[in-house]
Amino acid sequence: MLTPEGETPEGETPEGETPQEATRQEATPQEAAVSIQAWWRGTLVRRALLHAALRACIIQRWWRQVLAGEHEARRWAALRVYSLKERAAVRLQSWVRMWRIRLRYCRVLHAVRIIQLYWRWHNCHTRGFIQGNYNIKENQLNLHLEISLGSQVLAQETWSLEPVLLGRGPHRL
Repeated sequence: MLTPEGETPEGETPEGETPQEATRQEATPQEAAVSIQAWWRGTLVRRALLHAALRACIIQRWWRQVLAGEHEARRWAALRVYSLKERAAVRLQSWVRMWRIRLRYCRVLHAVRIIQLYWRWHNCHTRGFIQGNYNIKENQLNLHLEISLGSQVLAQETWSLEPVLLGRGPHRL
């Protein structure tokens, strides 16, 4: 490019090329071959680095999966241990609650029996009661009943029952 005075600006050749472009065109075939070889070697190195980086990514991904699997296994094991301890604690609490309720029930049952005993004793002494005994001798049942009301004896009965033999022999009832 020429200026109005007809001179070329600094750093340019008369055809409008930079000095670097001018030296490229002036390179010999051997220098061109070296330049092509350098470019090719650079391409091969970049390709090898790309493949190495891809392989490293694959290995890292695999290793992260292995670590994630181990972490998941540890997490499940911890969960199993926790749930086992939790179930054991719940079972123990259940047993303690059952034992306390059973103890309370036994106390209430004992109190009920005492109340029933005194109530029955009171009823027998105010209303009357039936008292009796029995004994068994060979093939005979002797039964003695005494029915009393308060301090009066209403009836005293004694029965002797002999079994009726229905052709089965003397040893069977």
